[in-house]
Amino acid sequence: MAATDSSDTLHSLYRENHGWLQAWLRRRLGDREHAADVAQDTFVRLMVSGRLPGPLESRSYLAQIARNLVIDQWRRLRIERAYLESIAHLPEPVSPSLETRALILETLMQIDAMIDRMPENVRKAFLLSQFEGLSYAQIAERLGVTVSSVQKYMTQAIVACYRLAYEP
Repeated sequence: MAATDSSDTLHSLYRENHGWLQAWLRRRLGDREHAADVAQDTFVRLMVSGRLPGPLESRSYLAQIARNLVIDQWRRLRIERAYLESIAHLPEPVSPSLETRALILETLMQIDAMIDRMPENVRKAFLLSQFEGLSYAQIAERLGVTVSSVQKYMTQAIVACYRLAYEP
């Protein structure tokens, strides 16, 4: 019975809000097809989550899911564009296959999400260390913290990297 109630609620939510959500997205995105896709994806995400909003918060809840989906799409496009630019100079025989590219892009998305979830100082310390090659002392100076704090930040970052690589 509960599954039927949930299905009825979702159907009702879709019927009452799909048109509104699609129009809301179309105004923000300026593209009818993209708005339709994101609106549909919003309801799929809602269905998969199993968490349905109450009647008074349904539109704000749907709008937040849609915003997050658009942000995820923009982030993916930004990462994909940067990756494709980085391999554009490779000769054809060395260039990765489409399948390998897809796997690399998925991995890059996971890394980006992992870095995004890090607390601010952990993220800054990690990026300064890995991309600018700064020592812990230099990072501490840049962040205005102690070297001991930088060591703790880096430990947290390394644990996050380990989890991404080795935990399901």
